[in-house]
Amino acid sequence: MAVGRVRSGGQLSGAQILLDQFSPYRSRRVIVECDSRTTAAYLLDARDRIRVPVWLANHRIAPETGDPSGLYEGQAPLMPAAHTKHPQGRARFDPERLRVVWFEEGDGLALLDDDGLLAVIPGWAEADSGLPGYAREAIGRSAYAWALDPEADRLWPRVVHAEAYWDWRAVPGAWRSVQRAVFNHLNRRVGAAGHYWDVSDGHPPLIRVSERPPERHRPFTVLSTVGMCGQRMPTLDRYMADTSPYARIELALATTRPAHHAARIFRWIGAFPWRAVTWFGTGHSVKWLDNPEDRAIRGGNSAVLLTSDPTPLSGPQGHLPPDTSGLTFHGDPVHWLWIVPITRPEHLFAKEHDAATLIAKLAAEGRSWVLG
Repeated sequence: MAVGRVRSGGQLSGAQILLDQFSPYRSRRVIVECDSRTTAAYLLDARDRIRVPVWLANHRIAPETGDPSGLYEGQAPLMPAAHTKHPQGRARFDPERLRVVWFEEGDGLALLDDDGLLAVIPGWAEADSGLPGYAREAIGRSAYAWALDPEADRLWPRVVHAEAYWDWRAVPGAWRSVQRAVFNHLNRRVGAAGHYWDVSDGHPPLIRVSERPPERHRPFTVLSTVGMCGQRMPTLDRYMADTSPYARIELALATTRPAHHAARIFRWIGAFPWRAVTWFGTGHSVKWLDNPEDRAIRGGNSAVLLTSDPTPLSGPQGHLPPDTSGLTFHGDPVHWLWIVPITRPEHLFAKEHDAATLIAKLAAEGRSWVLG
Protein backbone atom coordinates (compact mmCIF):
# COMPACT_ATOMS: atom_id res chain seq x y z
CA MET A 1 0.00 0.00 0.00
CA ALA A 2 1.35 3.40 -0.94
CA VAL A 3 2.28 5.74 1.87
CA GLY A 4 2.81 9.07 0.17
CA ARG A 5 2.74 11.00 -3.07
CA VAL A 6 5.39 12.70 -5.14
CA ARG A 7 5.00 16.43 -5.43
CA SER A 8 4.26 18.03 -8.78
CA GLY A 9 7.00 17.74 -11.35
CA GLY A 10 8.27 14.49 -9.83
CA GLN A 11 10.44 16.16 -7.20
CA LEU A 12 9.86 15.01 -3.66
CA SER A 13 11.09 17.85 -1.50
CA GLY A 14 12.75 20.56 -3.54
CA ALA A 15 16.09 18.81 -3.04
CA GLN A 16 18.64 17.78 -5.64
CA ILE A 17 17.65 14.63 -7.55
CA LEU A 18 20.70 12.39 -7.79
CA LEU A 19 19.00 9.55 -9.66
CA ASP A 20 15.59 9.01 -11.26
CA GLN A 21 14.88 5.74 -13.06
CA PHE A 22 11.88 3.61 -14.04
CA SER A 23 11.89 -0.16 -13.82
CA PRO A 24 12.05 -2.05 -17.13
CA TYR A 25 8.33 -2.81 -16.74
CA ARG A 26 7.57 0.85 -15.95
CA SER A 27 5.47 -0.13 -12.94
CA ARG A 28 8.02 1.11 -10.39
CA ARG A 29 10.30 4.15 -10.20
CA VAL A 30 13.20 4.99 -7.91
CA ILE A 31 14.26 8.53 -7.03
CA VAL A 32 17.33 9.34 -4.94
CA GLU A 33 17.29 12.85 -3.43
CA CYS A 34 19.74 14.87 -1.43
CA ASP A 35 19.10 18.04 0.54
CA SER A 36 21.42 19.87 2.92
CA ARG A 37 20.62 17.39 5.68
CA THR A 38 20.09 13.88 4.30
CA THR A 39 20.00 11.63 1.24
CA ALA A 40 17.12 9.19 0.77
CA ALA A 41 15.81 6.81 -1.88
CA TYR A 42 12.12 6.51 -2.70
CA LEU A 43 10.48 3.58 -4.47
CA LEU A 44 7.32 4.80 -6.20
CA ASP A 45 4.46 3.02 -7.93
CA ALA A 46 3.09 3.73 -11.40
CA ARG A 47 1.02 6.62 -10.01
CA ASP A 48 4.08 8.24 -8.45
CA ARG A 49 2.99 7.34 -4.94
CA ILE A 50 5.77 6.58 -2.49
CA ARG A 51 5.71 2.91 -1.51
CA VAL A 52 9.06 2.61 0.24
CA PRO A 53 11.25 5.48 1.50
CA VAL A 54 14.76 4.46 2.56
CA TRP A 55 17.20 6.73 4.35
CA LEU A 56 20.71 6.53 2.91
CA ALA A 57 22.87 9.01 4.88
CA ASN A 58 22.98 12.00 7.21
CA HIS A 59 25.00 15.04 6.16
CA ARG A 60 24.70 16.78 9.55
CA ILE A 61 25.17 15.80 13.17
CA ALA A 62 22.59 13.17 14.07
CA PRO A 63 19.95 13.89 16.72
CA GLU A 64 19.29 11.51 19.60
CA THR A 65 15.75 10.86 18.39
CA GLY A 66 13.80 11.50 15.21
CA ASP A 67 10.35 11.77 13.69
CA PRO A 68 9.94 9.47 10.64
CA SER A 69 6.62 10.93 9.49
CA GLY A 70 8.19 13.34 7.01
CA LEU A 71 9.97 10.49 5.25
CA TYR A 72 6.66 9.29 3.83
CA GLU A 73 6.00 12.70 2.27
CA GLY A 74 9.41 12.98 0.64
CA GLN A 75 11.02 14.93 3.50
CA ALA A 76 13.76 12.68 4.83
CA PRO A 77 14.57 13.30 8.51
CA LEU A 78 17.98 12.87 10.08
CA MET A 79 18.69 9.34 11.27
CA PRO A 80 19.07 9.16 15.06
CA ALA A 81 22.68 8.80 16.23
CA ALA A 82 22.30 5.21 17.45
CA HIS A 83 21.30 4.01 13.97
CA THR A 84 23.94 5.59 11.71
CA LYS A 85 27.57 4.67 11.11
CA HIS A 86 28.43 8.39 10.82
CA PRO A 87 26.67 10.27 13.64
CA GLN A 88 28.68 13.37 12.74
CA GLY A 89 27.40 13.19 9.15
CA ARG A 90 29.18 12.15 5.98
CA ALA A 91 29.96 13.61 2.55
CA ARG A 92 27.26 13.63 -0.09
CA PHE A 93 27.07 10.91 -2.71
CA ASP A 94 28.34 11.57 -6.22
CA PRO A 95 25.39 11.06 -8.60
CA GLU A 96 27.79 10.00 -11.35
CA ARG A 97 28.77 7.00 -9.26
CA LEU A 98 25.26 5.80 -8.44
CA ARG A 99 23.52 3.09 -10.42
CA VAL A 100 20.45 0.87 -10.12
CA VAL A 101 20.07 -2.86 -10.64
CA TRP A 102 16.41 -3.81 -10.90
CA PHE A 103 15.51 -7.33 -9.85
CA GLU A 104 14.27 -9.61 -12.62
CA GLU A 105 10.74 -9.38 -11.20
CA GLY A 106 10.78 -5.58 -11.41
CA ASP A 107 9.38 -5.12 -7.90
CA GLY A 108 12.62 -4.34 -6.10
CA LEU A 109 16.12 -3.02 -6.71
CA ALA A 110 19.64 -2.52 -5.48
CA LEU A 111 21.47 0.82 -5.38
CA LEU A 112 25.22 0.63 -5.91
CA ASP A 113 28.18 3.00 -5.90
CA ASP A 114 31.91 2.48 -6.25
CA ASP A 115 32.01 0.82 -2.83
CA GLY A 116 29.40 -1.81 -3.71
CA LEU A 117 25.90 -2.15 -2.30
CA LEU A 118 24.52 1.10 -0.98
CA ALA A 119 20.92 0.03 -0.42
CA VAL A 120 18.52 -2.78 -1.29
CA ILE A 121 14.76 -2.42 -1.54
CA PRO A 122 13.33 -5.94 -1.85
CA GLY A 123 9.97 -6.60 -3.45
CA TRP A 124 8.49 -7.38 -0.06
CA ALA A 125 9.54 -4.03 1.46
CA GLU A 126 6.58 -1.87 2.48
CA ALA A 127 6.99 1.15 4.68
CA ASP A 128 3.55 1.16 6.23
CA SER A 129 4.22 -2.42 7.36
CA GLY A 130 7.46 -1.36 9.03
CA LEU A 131 9.69 -2.87 6.31
CA PRO A 132 11.65 0.03 4.80
CA GLY A 133 14.52 -1.78 3.07
CA TYR A 134 18.25 -1.94 3.79
CA ALA A 135 20.94 0.78 3.80
CA ARG A 136 24.71 0.42 4.13
CA GLU A 137 24.97 3.42 6.46
CA ALA A 138 22.28 2.11 8.83
CA ILE A 139 22.85 0.35 12.15
CA GLY A 140 20.19 -1.97 13.52
CA ARG A 141 16.57 -1.47 12.54
CA SER A 142 14.62 1.76 12.46
CA ALA A 143 11.64 3.21 10.65
CA TYR A 144 14.09 4.88 8.24
CA ALA A 145 16.15 1.84 7.18
CA TRP A 146 17.41 -1.54 8.30
CA ALA A 147 21.13 -2.33 8.46
CA LEU A 148 22.40 -3.81 5.20
CA ASP A 149 25.58 -5.40 6.58
CA PRO A 150 23.95 -8.46 8.26
CA GLU A 151 22.01 -9.26 5.07
CA ALA A 152 24.55 -8.30 2.40
CA ASP A 153 25.90 -11.84 1.86
CA ARG A 154 22.38 -13.17 1.40
CA LEU A 155 21.24 -10.36 -0.92
CA TRP A 156 24.35 -10.02 -3.06
CA PRO A 157 23.78 -13.22 -5.13
CA ARG A 158 20.36 -11.94 -6.06
CA VAL A 159 21.84 -8.64 -7.25
CA VAL A 160 24.43 -10.52 -9.32
CA HIS A 161 21.67 -12.67 -10.83
CA ALA A 162 19.57 -9.62 -11.65
CA GLU A 163 22.43 -7.82 -13.35
CA ALA A 164 23.27 -10.94 -15.36
CA TYR A 165 19.61 -11.30 -16.34
CA TRP A 166 19.34 -7.77 -17.75
CA ASP A 167 22.72 -8.12 -19.46
CA TRP A 168 21.35 -11.25 -21.13
CA ARG A 169 18.16 -9.45 -22.13
CA ALA A 170 20.25 -6.77 -23.83
CA VAL A 171 21.99 -9.31 -26.09
CA PRO A 172 20.54 -9.25 -29.63
CA GLY A 173 18.42 -12.32 -30.21
CA ALA A 174 18.16 -13.27 -26.52
CA TRP A 175 14.43 -12.79 -26.39
CA ARG A 176 13.98 -14.84 -29.55
CA SER A 177 15.48 -17.79 -27.70
CA VAL A 178 12.60 -17.57 -25.19
CA GLN A 179 10.04 -17.42 -27.98
CA ARG A 180 11.67 -20.31 -29.81
CA ALA A 181 11.72 -22.53 -26.70
CA VAL A 182 8.04 -21.92 -25.90
CA PHE A 183 6.95 -22.10 -29.54
CA ASN A 184 8.70 -25.43 -30.14
CA HIS A 185 7.30 -26.82 -26.90
CA LEU A 186 3.78 -25.94 -28.06
CA ASN A 187 4.49 -27.59 -31.42
CA ARG A 188 5.33 -30.82 -29.64
CA ARG A 189 2.63 -30.71 -27.00
CA VAL A 190 -0.35 -29.01 -28.64
CA GLY A 191 0.00 -29.20 -32.41
CA ALA A 192 0.78 -27.20 -35.52
CA ALA A 193 0.85 -23.42 -35.25
CA GLY A 194 -1.47 -20.98 -36.95
CA HIS A 195 -1.47 -17.21 -36.53
CA TYR A 196 1.00 -15.43 -34.27
CA TRP A 197 0.32 -12.04 -32.67
CA ASP A 198 2.43 -9.50 -30.79
CA VAL A 199 0.47 -8.26 -27.75
CA SER A 200 3.30 -6.20 -26.23
CA ASP A 201 3.61 -2.42 -26.15
CA GLY A 202 7.28 -2.18 -27.05
CA HIS A 203 8.93 -2.72 -23.67
CA PRO A 204 9.17 -5.64 -21.24
CA PRO A 205 7.43 -7.90 -20.70
CA LEU A 206 7.53 -8.85 -24.38
CA ILE A 207 4.67 -11.25 -25.08
CA ARG A 208 3.32 -12.98 -28.16
CA VAL A 209 0.24 -15.17 -28.64
CA SER A 210 0.32 -18.38 -30.65
CA GLU A 211 -2.76 -19.96 -32.23
CA ARG A 212 -3.08 -23.73 -32.49
CA PRO A 213 -6.10 -24.26 -34.80
CA PRO A 214 -8.56 -27.16 -34.45
CA GLU A 215 -7.32 -30.53 -35.66
CA ARG A 216 -9.01 -33.82 -36.46
CA HIS A 217 -8.72 -34.97 -32.86
CA ARG A 218 -9.38 -31.54 -31.33
CA PRO A 219 -12.47 -29.48 -32.24
CA PHE A 220 -11.28 -26.25 -30.63
CA THR A 221 -8.49 -23.71 -30.94
CA VAL A 222 -5.81 -23.39 -28.27
CA LEU A 223 -4.35 -19.91 -27.76
CA SER A 224 -1.22 -19.57 -25.66
CA THR A 225 1.06 -16.77 -24.61
CA VAL A 226 4.66 -17.05 -25.71
CA GLY A 227 7.20 -15.26 -23.54
CA MET A 228 5.62 -14.71 -20.13
CA CYS A 229 7.97 -17.32 -18.70
CA GLY A 230 10.95 -15.21 -19.81
CA GLN A 231 10.72 -13.17 -16.62
CA ARG A 232 9.87 -14.17 -13.07
CA MET A 233 6.64 -12.80 -11.65
CA PRO A 234 6.77 -10.16 -8.89
CA THR A 235 5.97 -10.34 -5.15
CA LEU A 236 6.26 -14.12 -4.71
CA ASP A 237 8.98 -13.72 -2.11
CA ARG A 238 6.44 -12.02 0.14
CA TYR A 239 4.65 -15.34 0.52
CA MET A 240 7.21 -18.13 0.20
CA ALA A 241 10.90 -18.81 0.71
CA ASP A 242 11.36 -20.90 -2.47
CA THR A 243 9.71 -19.11 -5.38
CA SER A 244 11.11 -21.32 -8.15
CA PRO A 245 8.11 -23.69 -8.48
CA TYR A 246 5.71 -20.77 -9.05
CA ALA A 247 7.75 -18.01 -10.66
CA ARG A 248 7.26 -18.73 -14.38
CA ILE A 249 4.01 -19.22 -16.26
CA GLU A 250 2.31 -19.04 -19.62
CA LEU A 251 -1.43 -18.54 -20.09
CA ALA A 252 -3.72 -20.55 -22.36
CA LEU A 253 -7.30 -20.29 -23.56
CA ALA A 254 -9.31 -22.92 -25.45
CA THR A 255 -12.10 -21.59 -27.65
CA THR A 256 -14.40 -22.38 -30.56
CA ARG A 257 -14.86 -18.67 -31.28
CA PRO A 258 -12.85 -16.74 -33.89
CA ALA A 259 -9.26 -16.88 -32.67
CA HIS A 260 -8.39 -13.27 -33.49
CA HIS A 261 -11.27 -12.09 -31.28
CA ALA A 262 -10.45 -14.37 -28.36
CA ALA A 263 -6.73 -13.50 -28.54
CA ARG A 264 -7.49 -9.91 -27.53
CA ILE A 265 -7.79 -10.94 -23.89
CA PHE A 266 -4.03 -11.48 -23.81
CA ARG A 267 -3.35 -7.82 -24.59
CA TRP A 268 -4.07 -6.94 -20.97
CA ILE A 269 -3.82 -10.16 -19.03
CA GLY A 270 -0.46 -11.23 -20.46
CA ALA A 271 1.38 -8.24 -19.01
CA PHE A 272 -0.81 -7.94 -15.92
CA PRO A 273 1.57 -9.44 -13.31
CA TRP A 274 4.35 -6.96 -14.14
CA ARG A 275 2.08 -3.96 -14.72
CA ALA A 276 0.11 -4.50 -11.51
CA VAL A 277 3.13 -5.93 -9.62
CA THR A 278 1.48 -9.16 -8.58
CA TRP A 279 1.59 -12.85 -9.49
CA PHE A 280 -0.70 -15.42 -11.05
CA GLY A 281 -1.17 -18.91 -9.64
CA THR A 282 -3.65 -21.70 -10.03
CA GLY A 283 -6.95 -20.77 -8.43
CA HIS A 284 -6.44 -17.02 -8.78
CA SER A 285 -9.29 -14.98 -10.20
CA VAL A 286 -8.72 -11.68 -11.98
CA LYS A 287 -11.23 -8.96 -12.73
CA TRP A 288 -11.64 -8.55 -16.49
CA LEU A 289 -10.31 -5.25 -17.72
CA ASP A 290 -13.19 -3.12 -19.03
CA ASN A 291 -11.74 -2.80 -22.51
CA PRO A 292 -14.19 -2.00 -25.35
CA GLU A 293 -12.36 -4.28 -27.79
CA ASP A 294 -12.89 -7.24 -25.44
CA ARG A 295 -16.62 -6.80 -24.91
CA ALA A 296 -17.68 -9.15 -27.70
CA ILE A 297 -15.60 -12.00 -26.30
CA ARG A 298 -16.29 -11.11 -22.65
CA GLY A 299 -20.08 -11.25 -22.99
CA GLY A 300 -21.66 -11.51 -19.54
CA ASN A 301 -18.41 -12.40 -17.80
CA SER A 302 -16.62 -9.97 -15.51
CA ALA A 303 -13.53 -11.93 -14.47
CA VAL A 304 -11.39 -14.92 -15.33
CA LEU A 305 -10.42 -17.92 -13.25
CA LEU A 306 -6.89 -19.28 -13.75
CA THR A 307 -6.36 -22.99 -13.24
CA SER A 308 -3.56 -25.43 -14.01
CA ASP A 309 -6.09 -28.26 -14.22
CA PRO A 310 -9.44 -27.49 -15.85
CA THR A 311 -10.30 -31.21 -16.27
CA PRO A 312 -13.07 -31.20 -13.60
CA LEU A 313 -14.98 -29.01 -16.06
CA SER A 314 -16.47 -30.55 -19.18
CA GLY A 315 -14.99 -30.27 -22.65
CA PRO A 316 -16.37 -30.79 -26.18
CA GLN A 317 -16.93 -34.52 -26.76
CA GLY A 318 -15.07 -35.21 -23.54
CA HIS A 319 -11.79 -33.71 -24.74
CA LEU A 320 -9.11 -32.98 -22.15
CA PRO A 321 -6.66 -30.08 -22.28
CA PRO A 322 -3.30 -30.85 -23.90
CA ASP A 323 -0.44 -31.76 -21.61
CA THR A 324 1.89 -28.76 -21.63
CA SER A 325 4.23 -29.98 -18.88
CA GLY A 326 7.97 -30.41 -19.26
CA LEU A 327 9.26 -26.94 -20.15
CA THR A 328 11.82 -25.22 -17.92
CA PHE A 329 13.46 -21.83 -18.18
CA HIS A 330 16.61 -20.76 -16.33
CA GLY A 331 16.16 -23.76 -14.06
CA ASP A 332 12.54 -23.01 -13.12
CA PRO A 333 9.56 -25.10 -14.27
CA VAL A 334 7.09 -23.33 -16.54
CA HIS A 335 3.39 -23.88 -15.77
CA TRP A 336 0.47 -23.20 -18.08
CA LEU A 337 -2.59 -21.63 -16.44
CA TRP A 338 -5.86 -22.02 -18.35
CA ILE A 339 -8.24 -19.09 -18.57
CA VAL A 340 -11.88 -19.81 -17.67
CA PRO A 341 -14.17 -16.75 -17.94
CA ILE A 342 -16.56 -16.33 -15.00
CA THR A 343 -19.45 -14.02 -14.13
CA ARG A 344 -19.47 -11.44 -11.37
CA PRO A 345 -21.48 -13.65 -8.99
CA GLU A 346 -19.02 -16.48 -9.65
CA HIS A 347 -16.10 -14.14 -9.02
CA LEU A 348 -17.62 -13.09 -5.70
CA PHE A 349 -18.28 -16.74 -4.87
CA ALA A 350 -14.59 -17.56 -5.48
CA LYS A 351 -13.53 -14.76 -3.14
CA GLU A 352 -15.97 -15.86 -0.44
CA HIS A 353 -15.03 -19.55 -0.69
CA ASP A 354 -12.09 -20.76 -2.78
CA ALA A 355 -11.28 -21.72 -6.34
CA ALA A 356 -11.71 -25.45 -5.78
CA THR A 357 -15.23 -24.90 -4.47
CA LEU A 358 -16.04 -22.66 -7.42
CA ILE A 359 -14.73 -25.23 -9.92
CA ALA A 360 -16.82 -27.94 -8.25
CA LYS A 361 -19.86 -25.66 -8.54
CA LEU A 362 -19.17 -24.91 -12.21
CA ALA A 363 -18.61 -28.62 -12.93
CA ALA A 364 -21.95 -29.49 -11.32
CA GLU A 365 -23.57 -26.91 -13.59
CA GLY A 366 -21.96 -28.47 -16.66
CA ARG A 367 -19.63 -25.55 -17.40
CA SER A 368 -17.03 -26.17 -20.07
CA TRP A 369 -13.40 -25.11 -19.84
CA VAL A 370 -13.60 -24.26 -23.56
CA LEU A 371 -14.92 -20.80 -24.40
CA GLY A 372 -17.68 -21.26 -26.96
